[in-house]
Amino acid sequence: MSAEQNSDQHTDQIYLRDAFCQTVEASVIDVRDDAVALDRTVFYATGGGQPHDTGTLADAQGNSWQVSNVRKEGDLVWHWVDGEPPPAGTAVTGAIDWERRMQLMRTHTALHILCGVIWNEWGVLVTGGNMEPLAARMDFEFSPLPEGFAARVTELVNAEIAADRPIEVSFLDRSVALADPELIRTKVNLIPEWVTDIRVVDIVGLDRQADGGTHVASTGAVGRFEITKTESKGKGNKRVRMVLHDA
Repeated sequence: MSAEQNSDQHTDQIYLRDAFCQTVEASVIDVRDDAVALDRTVFYATGGGQPHDTGTLADAQGNSWQVSNVRKEGDLVWHWVDGEPPPAGTAVTGAIDWERRMQLMRTHTALHILCGVIWNEWGVLVTGGNMEPLAARMDFEFSPLPEGFAARVTELVNAEIAADRPIEVSFLDRSVALADPELIRTKVNLIPEWVTDIRVVDIVGLDRQADGGTHVASTGAVGRFEITKTESKGKGNKRVRMVLHDA
């Protein structure tokens, strides 16, 4: 198992600033039986309803490892690998499965469009959600769903996709961010208290939210949105299931 973590060790999460960076040169800074922590990474760690990236690590000697899971613990991002992991100090090249990442980015952006459309149309908060590549669910505080809801939302979401709105990422001091109630669209604030700089994802002119996930550069990259099912999950909680198609 890993030795006690040095308090100065941390992983630079490149994807928070650049979601389109696909590879990284990094060093192994800590090791477990089946995982390594890197000093910098392009691998998204599971969180906020978005699944982790997969991909490979490789060293200069031609050894390679498949990355099957990625989790953030404290200041470190851990990468679970097949076989014996490389020792601390090893220089590695990390490469994500770009097709999977792009599908997840399209999906995550589609959920923000969905959230923005519903907020602007009905002022309703999100109560939960989850995603996989090109499919997702999101729960909203509706009771009941408005008449003609699915058709209206589908029309509005696809119109926002066609508008090809730019998507911008910025960082705000926690006190500034939390002073704006519209930045938190979930019924419960899920941002840990220790987070001092809050990342904000802005679909310009539509939706601006605190968010730690990866997104496409503009809404036009999302594809065609379809609602496959709506469900009641109890009073004041309605579920929307969606898929994406290539445009």
